[in-house]
Amino acid sequence: MERRFARLYKSGPGDDATRGESSLSPRGYAYLALTLAALTGIGRQVLLSRLVSDVRAAASEAGIAVVDDPADRRALTAALRHLVALGVITETEGTVAATDAAAEALITIDTDLLGQLVAGPLAEADSPRALVSTAAEPGPRSVEHAVRRRLVEDPVVLYRDLPDAQAEWLLKHLGTESKLLERFFGLVTESRAEGLVVTDPEDYLTDVVFPGPGTVARIALLALPELLERAEPRESDGRHPVAEADLAEVCAELVESYPAAWSRQATEDQDDLVRSVRALLGRLGLLHREGEQWLLSPAAHRWLPQPDATPAPGREPEPPAAAPAGWSLFDDMEEEGQR
Repeated sequence: MERRFARLYKSGPGDDATRGESSLSPRGYAYLALTLAALTGIGRQVLLSRLVSDVRAAASEAGIAVVDDPADRRALTAALRHLVALGVITETEGTVAATDAAAEALITIDTDLLGQLVAGPLAEADSPRALVSTAAEPGPRSVEHAVRRRLVEDPVVLYRDLPDAQAEWLLKHLGTESKLLERFFGLVTESRAEGLVVTDPEDYLTDVVFPGPGTVARIALLALPELLERAEPRESDGRHPVAEADLAEVCAELVESYPAAWSRQATEDQDDLVRSVRALLGRLGLLHREGEQWLLSPAAHRWLPQPDATPAPGREPEPPAAAPAGWSLFDDMEEEGQR
């Protein structure tokens, strides 16, 4: 905690699809790291031309090939714009939007922010992998810290997904943790047999609102009950196997049954629609891949949507579905989650 900012440390890389800066390509990320290296020790102000020269020199020293073409310049520009957005550098005169040889700008560096940007202790890391591993360490109260990270960042935390020590700690401190999450983050926890659901009533921390607007979100929502019915849940964790063909078939049936409800642009390419639905369910933590198999979380029982329109002419409405085998406490939830 500083007077002007608070530095939040993430738990390291993982399978969370909401992570990452969309404006940065892999080369953009490389330039971001090289720019941080070049800015260290350069002082509080620097000309853009000198900074670009130092960045490319650092790339050469690191064995990274630099090709001065439009794509390379766009990647460097994206890295610089990201640092501007973070407040690490300020465009005092001119702009960093153009990094060609004729462009010039005066850049002011916030050395306090610059010193906090790297997540791990560089001096203690002898390789990139070691730096990432050190940065992701939760700290002295490792179990408590790691569990709280999961609860704040993930809308669904299943006991089976936690190491034994973390699952045991969470079960023992459910009441206390629920109060802390509500007091400090405005989150509401709901305890279920398989784990915890954490909802965000104000959408303050939410990355992806679900249910949400748009064709992909609505088809994903309506597909959940049908996908749950097509396969028995696994006894080990309550997850439902989902075949790729089943997902494609359910999406196609929804498009055919309610043709006036969808955006033509979103549904004209069926394969792209299926990929988009699968990606959305993945970002929500409801669908993940295990080897060659897709698995649907037991939290998907939380949503039991009903279409607000009748099927297109020529299609009979589906009969009411029988209660699925493998009862889950998620089945009885009446309110829709927003995380």
